[in-house]
Amino acid sequence: MTVSPGVILPGPDHGVHGLRLLGVGEDSAVFRELERCAESEGAALERVRDAAAALRAIARESWNAVMVLLAQDPDEQLGWWADVLRNMPRRPRLIVMAPGPSIGFALRAAQLGVFEVLPVPVGRERGRDLLRRLRTQEEEVVLPLPGVRPVQMGPHEMVSECPAMLPIFRTIAQVAPSTAAVLITGESGTGKELVARAVHQHGPRRDGPFVAVNCAAIPENLLESELFGHEKGAFTGAVARKVGRFERAHLGTLFLDEIGDMSLALQSKILRVLQEREIERVGGGEPIPVDVRLIAATNRDLKRMMGEARFREDLYFRLAVVTIALPRLADRGEDLIALTAYFLGEFGKRAGKAFAGITDRAADLLRGHEWVGNVRELRNVIERAVLVAEGDVLRAEHLPEEWRTDSDLIPETAARPVITLKEIEARHIQRALDHTQGQIGDAAQLLGVHRNTLARKIREYGL
Repeated sequence: MTVSPGVILPGPDHGVHGLRLLGVGEDSAVFRELERCAESEGAALERVRDAAAALRAIARESWNAVMVLLAQDPDEQLGWWADVLRNMPRRPRLIVMAPGPSIGFALRAAQLGVFEVLPVPVGRERGRDLLRRLRTQEEEVVLPLPGVRPVQMGPHEMVSECPAMLPIFRTIAQVAPSTAAVLITGESGTGKELVARAVHQHGPRRDGPFVAVNCAAIPENLLESELFGHEKGAFTGAVARKVGRFERAHLGTLFLDEIGDMSLALQSKILRVLQEREIERVGGGEPIPVDVRLIAATNRDLKRMMGEARFREDLYFRLAVVTIALPRLADRGEDLIALTAYFLGEFGKRAGKAFAGITDRAADLLRGHEWVGNVRELRNVIERAVLVAEGDVLRAEHLPEEWRTDSDLIPETAARPVITLKEIEARHIQRALDHTQGQIGDAAQLLGVHRNTLARKIREYGL
């Protein structure tokens, strides 16, 4: 891109706390409208006619943003401006304006870290919204990320500084050396499988297999075959012998996730396996000895289900030799920010990015969220944030847009009536459904919960 001499035009007076904007381009009409927007928002816009004058202005003074009106060859100019500002010691944000920018152009701009792409003419409301967003982000205070010391659990890591998690770590250490059955309870996304793997890795069967099965994810008519296997010809479609999960877990650990979703008939068969230490394949008559350590998990209230005759009491007491109850992410205090720092490091490495800080507003948004999907949802949110982030700071703009515009996600104050957690959860699920046009699978992925769990919540809340 070639540059030619230019002259800085005088702009309006501004205070030290106002935004300073540098406009670059020939079209006076576009910048006159932007100047009106700037004045109405307490900002100051100065304009230069070309890139050479802009470079002198940027080298001489500090600017919050550079607003460039692209003319011919917008793709080439976009890359040039992104490279120039990226290497500036006092790096301003880049805002580009172009007549009818294409979707491809907007995507490339996002990849280059451009703050905003505006169509020409800009329009007063769009200009004001832009300046308000820019001011909000400029007012954010950058906080250092906390140091994270994960607890190594074999090939896996657990992160916590929360006092509520100390008894859980202690229980894992106490129960792991035995072969006792363990029941892990907690909401979806709290890390039940991670705890199960930690128990396995620190136990005498660490060199044996760890086999996991989600009882809610497999149709009832197939779950028995999945667990116990089947013989050839046992039913239509059984074209070969299949070894079940119990056999595969022999001399190791079998993890039955969401065991509360299992039918009473299958519960009886699981109880028999625990008592007799043998199974029979579907369609087979020969007992097969199995030696497994059983760890089960559920997000349901099994004691209530026992009272409703939906879960066997004798099986419950067989499973719950040791019970580990995992807290919700919302109840883990500053573990939220510690886990955020951990996931920023994990996904940052994959994306070739290093994060050093988080803004106060981003931290407030994270703390104000209800986290229906718990740690799994946080993991998904941070993975997305890393992909869209530019620079080494996690900002509010990197978090889901609905968090920044929906007042219902702001923590309760004395001026607002207190609502129940169930009401908040129902509202949050409805937002996810609205966002995905009612697609339960997409909403479940967005929330970081299993599809069956979300479907059950939808039925429970009548959504």
